[in-house]
Amino acid sequence: MTRVARSTIASVTTPIPIDLHEWVSFEDHEEDRTWVFDVTFLTSSWNCIFGNGCQGVLTGPAEELVQGCCSYGAHFVDADDVARVEAVAATLTAEEWQFKDKAKKKGTITTNDDGDTVTRLVDDACIFLNRPGFPTGPGCAIHYAAISRGTSYVEMKPEVCWQLPLRRDEAVDDRGHVTTTITQWDRKHWGGGGDDFHWWCTEDPAAFAGASSVYASMAEELTAMVGAAVYERLGAYLERRASGVVALPHPTVRSTKND
Repeated sequence: MTRVARSTIASVTTPIPIDLHEWVSFEDHEEDRTWVFDVTFLTSSWNCIFGNGCQGVLTGPAEELVQGCCSYGAHFVDADDVARVEAVAATLTAEEWQFKDKAKKKGTITTNDDGDTVTRLVDDACIFLNRPGFPTGPGCAIHYAAISRGTSYVEMKPEVCWQLPLRRDEAVDDRGHVTTTITQWDRKHWGGGGDDFHWWCTEDPAAFAGASSVYASMAEELTAMVGAAVYERLGAYLERRASGVVALPHPTVRSTKND
């Protein structure tokens, strides 16, 4: 009789963690950097459902307000981010931007109670958010202007706004090597306030009904975040993976095969 060895690996009946994600990494020797990508999210069919089922990020469902994730204003990453948005704001017309007159009186940028530089709020939402009833329809005035002008909104909107729900995190070790991780933006990334959200888009199946994978639908955003060469390497791997070739030997093993 042939005995079948019992695997020391967890039984197939062991529940798979609900938050399990697959990752891929590769080295960028030109920058002394390791890139790490959340394959599970990047190959998902997530798409933005603003105005089409998005419940917003208030403490209760507020789909009728059509505020999306604009209820608390945009947090700027640095002075360049602020300067770019202020320059863009100066070009917006009253036909594109509902609150242009209010911006002229009080400005578009302020400092919140936590000391963060953010866009000013008007009627409990970002000053750049056009509301229902405005001729252009509800939505970001900058986003609307970019599309109507045939310009990339990546070049015009605050960084956090065009990146969401992507997130770039960086860690530097004691010898200066950088590890950059590209993943989805979760509740925890908002700090304690994220726990108060009634709803968040990466947790709702309704948002995972896009026509293509995130790495394709957000190619422009990803390229801006990691650079064209890195995005090309990532895309080539994900395309190959999608064709069924997913085995990935350890780099040391691959290098011996190439000798």
